[in-house]
Amino acid sequence: MKNKINLFILSGFIAFSSCTSDSVSDLGEPNDLNEITYTTTIKSIIDNNCISCHGSTPTNGAPMSLTTYENVKDAVLTRNLLDRISRTEGSSGAMPLGGPRLPQNDINAVSEWIDTNFPQ
Repeated sequence: MKNKINLFILSGFIAFSSCTSDSVSDLGEPNDLNEITYTTTIKSIIDNNCISCHGSTPTNGAPMSLTTYENVKDAVLTRNLLDRISRTEGSSGAMPLGGPRLPQNDINAVSEWIDTNFPQ
């Protein structure tokens, strides 16, 4: 009987000692799954909405190319890209030229990309 009690205590000790002290917050999703980067998010927004005029050789009066990370970052910093895509459709200087305005989710993604210091 004493051996059964010792075996039970030993089994319990082994079972509980294999647990860790991780908190519930450690079990959440990794933070970078939703990180907005140029490669994962911004490039496709630009490619789908801007490249027809802002290609490697700009057309339709577009003043610059938006084909690279550096081009897009520069357009944000020196040409007010966020302001231009945030304007009301049809207002002067609104992009894309002739509309329609980008979906608000895309504008928010660009804004977050800027706020997080342009992750590539």
